[in-house]
Amino acid sequence: MNTFYKENKETFEKLETYIDGLDTLKGSLIDVLHYAQEIFGYLPEEVQVFVAKKLGLSASHVYGVVTFYTFFNTKPKGQNKINVCMGTACFVRGSSEILEEFKKQLEIDVGETTPDGRFSLDSVRCIGACSKAPVVTVNGEEFGNLKKSDVKNIIDKCLEG
Repeated sequence: MNTFYKENKETFEKLETYIDGLDTLKGSLIDVLHYAQEIFGYLPEEVQVFVAKKLGLSASHVYGVVTFYTFFNTKPKGQNKINVCMGTACFVRGSSEILEEFKKQLEIDVGETTPDGRFSLDSVRCIGACSKAPVVTVNGEEFGNLKKSDVKNIIDKCLEG
């Protein structure tokens, strides 16, 4: 048994209890993955293999689903999850400049987490708040009508809280 499993035995047991409590396993993969990500924080290979075995699926099938949907993470995310909208309305109003400023100030690229684990940076296709474009969310909180100069204030707010 690997170290990750040993270090997270109780969490694996919690996931197993959840799966065992399902009425049916058929069609439950997405729900199980959401729950697993909620309790583990992300979906490392060990969790994906565990889910595959419990649901009677191949590990490659589970991996394919995990990597297809952007709301699943295979690496730990930071305490502050920053999503920059790159949808049409946001892009036209300068979201690419805002994204570049976050990359510069956090010294990370899209899809990465700062070494201290405080920030993760991602771009998303659409947040659905086009009237406030350009829009960024931090841990689900929306910040709209942004300018490049607002980036430092958003980062500082996260550091304070």
